[in-house]
Amino acid sequence: MDGNNWIIVVSMAILMVFDTGGHSKKCHSLKDSNASFQPNPDYEDLMNCISKEKNITIVDGEISGVIFNCSECTGEGNEKLICPIFVFDTHNDSGTAFFKHGCRNLTYKDLKFWLKKELSTNTTYLKVKGEVTDRLFNVMFCSQEGNCTWQFKHSKICEDSEYDENCADGPFEIRINITNSGLRCSKCGNPIKDLPKLDTTEIPGFPDIPAQNNSGNGESVDPGDASKVMQQLSSVAKFMGNLTEASLSIGPIKGVIVKPKDEADLYKLSFVSTDSALNLIQDEAKLKEYPLSVSVSEEAYRKSYNQLEKDAFVGVFRFPNMTGENYTAFTSYVYAIDMGTKISNLSEPIQIKYNMNPPEGFNLSCQSWDGEGAQPNWTDTGCLTNISNNDVTCECSHLTFFAVLMTPPEKNISASDLTSLTYITYIGCGISLFFLGIALFMFCCIRRAKASNATHILIHLILALFLLDLTFLSNESIAGMGSNVACKVMGGVMHYSMLCSFTWFAVEAFHLCLQLTKFATVTIANYKLKLCCIGWLPGAVVVLILFGLETYGELKIYTDSGTVVKMCWITNFQTQYVVNIGYYAVVFLFTSTIFVVMLRWLCYLRGSKLKQGGSTRSQDVIAVMGLCCMLGLTWSFAFFSYGPLRVPSYYIFSVLNSLQGFFLFLYYYNTSSIIGEGETNSSSSSSTKTSISDASISESKNPYM
Repeated sequence: MDGNNWIIVVSMAILMVFDTGGHSKKCHSLKDSNASFQPNPDYEDLMNCISKEKNITIVDGEISGVIFNCSECTGEGNEKLICPIFVFDTHNDSGTAFFKHGCRNLTYKDLKFWLKKELSTNTTYLKVKGEVTDRLFNVMFCSQEGNCTWQFKHSKICEDSEYDENCADGPFEIRINITNSGLRCSKCGNPIKDLPKLDTTEIPGFPDIPAQNNSGNGESVDPGDASKVMQQLSSVAKFMGNLTEASLSIGPIKGVIVKPKDEADLYKLSFVSTDSALNLIQDEAKLKEYPLSVSVSEEAYRKSYNQLEKDAFVGVFRFPNMTGENYTAFTSYVYAIDMGTKISNLSEPIQIKYNMNPPEGFNLSCQSWDGEGAQPNWTDTGCLTNISNNDVTCECSHLTFFAVLMTPPEKNISASDLTSLTYITYIGCGISLFFLGIALFMFCCIRRAKASNATHILIHLILALFLLDLTFLSNESIAGMGSNVACKVMGGVMHYSMLCSFTWFAVEAFHLCLQLTKFATVTIANYKLKLCCIGWLPGAVVVLILFGLETYGELKIYTDSGTVVKMCWITNFQTQYVVNIGYYAVVFLFTSTIFVVMLRWLCYLRGSKLKQGGSTRSQDVIAVMGLCCMLGLTWSFAFFSYGPLRVPSYYIFSVLNSLQGFFLFLYYYNTSSIIGEGETNSSSSSSTKTSISDASISESKNPYM
């Protein structure tokens, strides 16, 4: 037996027992006018069942020929409700009929689903309220071809459904037309609820909020008055009486209050903001069509209900141009959410989504205010800000006042310094790219056969820097194309080249460590292959992870004159600090230590060469600069890019690192193999091991020249 249809089988078995007049059952026909129905204390249990039950079985009463109220009788006048099996009299349902279940008259508003049959067209359809999103329906109905059974989740089949103009004038509902051949979903009515309006002047103690003129920006509200409004929402909810939904308008302030009738009404609520009002919407698919939406999670609603029960409510209000010091609100509106009790630490956060492009030249941050004090004290604690090209979304784990605050971006650098640094960097990188290309050409065509292990390592470093310079020079052009995908790819490739360059700095230092080994022999199998894996693979893993986290994108650099320069890079500064600066700091500690040791050897060997008359200052300068570039020490000037040393460090960093490729070419040209190394490619091409012995460094010859 198919496990997915066990509910249908059980429900059919129950109906068969009812039809045969089982002795332990007392099941009334809805057509039986003599049946006596008394109030049943299990009604709330039924509502809870309807609210929580995920698998619902719905039966067309014509299947059995008799319409039952699906109750199990445990004694005269004491009936136990059976949920979740519901039988509908589709043949006689004129649209106003009720459903008798367990001695209680239930309506479409109670159940939030209803099986109907259009007698004129002889079609059966299930209508469902918008808040019922995760139910699995098992529907058994009668048709001209015979009895049919369908099992489906309406949230799945109605995901891309359209509105039906033939039922546009009615209330909002989702219709699943059921036929032998298949299911077709459509939507009816207006998704915006038509809410009754409350007159706040009749509410005892409700504050009268005067509107203020905000210097030509329209009406505004004082923060203290806004806090008073939110503190009075409990009294407003009680004033509503039997109303479960209502809208309020207090001058420029707009709001909506929703109360649950019972636990079955606890579901996710969504609100949309227009120029004239704040509205309750029943179709989440329509949220993207409005400039702003607020979504209150079912978890938050249920927490309020568990604490306040019948006094629970959800109040969402909008305050225009709410005055405050040192901040500007995005779209000029501040939103507040209250439920009459403290709600925090939500796993399903409150969502406030702005379906509009973020403004240019501002930093956006979702902030909250607890309503205390005469002026808002904004904080980003408990709120996350998600910004894309087309929208801004706030996700907050608590209830209070919310706003997206706009602050001018930090001026990274002056316009004149940016222009100067741009020229220096582009010219330097162009020169480096040219000479690095010559070095690669020389290696491939001339010196490859005679290259030592040290030369092979140096060539890998040259290749990484060649890719870095190439991606840097083309980065701004790719950013100007406006293609988000191309920019992400460019940012990832450039970042990969930089990480590989850092790694090869460390590999160079490691190889020098082995060369400094004396009185011992170091044997490493597959030496060059292992170094290649270490040099190129870790960076690829990091970049792929960051790609999955969508870290790459368009980064903007602002100047004091308002000029904006775009580049493709890491958009999250925390990630940049951890991955780039943190990784280089570790590499720098290792390479700087090796540099000090090697500098000592250079000084010692220079003294020896002076006695022999074989050393010149130019050779010493090239050796030191080559060693600095080979170990990547020039990148350490990035550590000084703070405070008063920031601009000078920018110039030193740009000059040295943009010309790094040129210095490496000079170094490679003067020495393409390390003197005294144990084996070269030509002599050990068939060997899989590299041996570095105590002859690694000669005390009479400079190993770098």
